[in-house]
Amino acid sequence: VQLQASGGGLVQAGGSLRLSCASSGSTFSSYAVGWFRQAPGKEREFVAVSRWSGSYTYYADSVKGRFTISRDNAKNTVYLQMNSLKPEDTAVYYCAATHRSYASGSLYLYGRESEFNYWGPGTQVTVSS
Repeated sequence: VQLQASGGGLVQAGGSLRLSCASSGSTFSSYAVGWFRQAPGKEREFVAVSRWSGSYTYYADSVKGRFTISRDNAKNTVYLQMNSLKPEDTAVYYCAATHRSYASGSLYLYGRESEFNYWGPGTQVTVSS
């Protein structure tokens, strides 16, 4: 599966952006899709994940309540709606996909990069203060 993230840009603190992750190739609906981000000088970190049906989602504590992950399997696209953005959200955002399926009580396991097999190029998000 090939992934392409888009929708990044420059926004003021408190603003919103919606990222998209479009897939081509295999049946997208069979994959869990996650978002990760990497700020300058820092390691890449988990942001959010949506299991294949979209019924189960999981978020990093740092974005919980501000970011929402959703998916439209008919369009082979996963979205990350980012509200109340902060300067510390500035990073390159990546989407990734995996066939691994975890129960609702174990979604935290998607927080590991190693769980994901497919990665797309990132999109830059810059939040100004």
